[in-house]
Amino acid sequence: MFDNNVFKANTCVNVTEQGAVVGYELQTNITYYRGIPMSMIEYIKVAVDGVEAPAEDIRISVDQHDWFTLKEAETVTTYKWEYGEPLYIRVLQEGGLSKGTHKVKLTVATRTAYIPVPLEGIKERDVVIA
Repeated sequence: MFDNNVFKANTCVNVTEQGAVVGYELQTNITYYRGIPMSMIEYIKVAVDGVEAPAEDIRISVDQHDWFTLKEAETVTTYKWEYGEPLYIRVLQEGGLSKGTHKVKLTVATRTAYIPVPLEGIKERDVVIA
């Protein structure tokens, strides 16, 4: 139902820090109709060309200032992911994505207070890295 919120178009880019490409980043909107604390993110999975990124290489942020591993996010209650605001997802990968077209699949699942199962959204896009 909320799959169209997952993986915002034209947001997948390589990330450069101190002159080196350290990974790639994409954005998602919440798969729910209201905001939640980051601790209610059940899981996030990113796959490129059929290969899933290790969970320990994924970082998330609501403000692009403070970044959390998925494990750290389990206890983050002071940062809220609001409806309509992106969650920034960064995958640490030396060199980032190679130039050309890639199939990138993003899966985001969140828990809510009164729905007994996680809400999961999945979206796959063709991404061109210039």
